Amino acid sequence: MGDEPTGNLDSKNADTVFDIFKELSEEEHLSLLVVTHDQDFANRTDRIIHMEDGRIKL
Repeated sequence: MGDEPTGNLDSKNADTVFDIFKELSEEEHLSLLVVTHDQDFANRTDRIIHMEDGRIKL
């Protein structure tokens, strides 16, 4: 699980973190849960689940 893992990083380091997560996911067959407000980061993931007011939006 990652809660805003790139929140304080510049774009180059945020890309590095994403690449590490992606590599871990693929090579180790892991599922990762990442909470972010970074839409660019989210758009690179396999699935996006939106929340509003503490509830999952359908």
